[in-house]
Amino acid sequence: MKTLALFLSLFVGNFVFAQYDIEDQEETMLLENNKTILKIKIEEPFLQVALKNCDDFKAASYPDGINNYKETLRRYMYNYLNSDFYVLNGDFVFTLSVDQSGKVTNIEGSPKVNNSQVFFDDMKYVVRRIKKNWIPANCNGNPIASEVKIKMNFSSIATDL
Repeated sequence: MKTLALFLSLFVGNFVFAQYDIEDQEETMLLENNKTILKIKIEEPFLQVALKNCDDFKAASYPDGINNYKETLRRYMYNYLNSDFYVLNGDFVFTLSVDQSGKVTNIEGSPKVNNSQVFFDDMKYVVRRIKKNWIPANCNGNPIASEVKIKMNFSSIATDL
């Protein structure tokens, strides 16, 4: 009798745990089958504002050229943006603060919409991954801090495969 009770409890226990494992596997498969297709357009020119009382203003620039920066930024965005957690559509502006040494010290994104903070945090990570410093802006031959505004257009399509 004890043997039969042990056998029945093991038999029922196996079915309970087997069903639990199948449900977990189905959720995992659903997550793996979701795909977001992201299209990024980085517009030119990058905008900078000249300072008052500055006769000879030279805007901040990237050592390898703006086109190289755009391609590097686009490549890093495709690699590091976690677009599975948000769907991006529309125009966004990112303001990079470049200090006197050419280092990007702050990144701000706008417009602020629902749940955009996660996306803006990811963009901060992406911009900081680009290790090369900028050539700082100059006013009358002296390096100064400046802001570079980058306009981007995003369109994404979320699909279930």
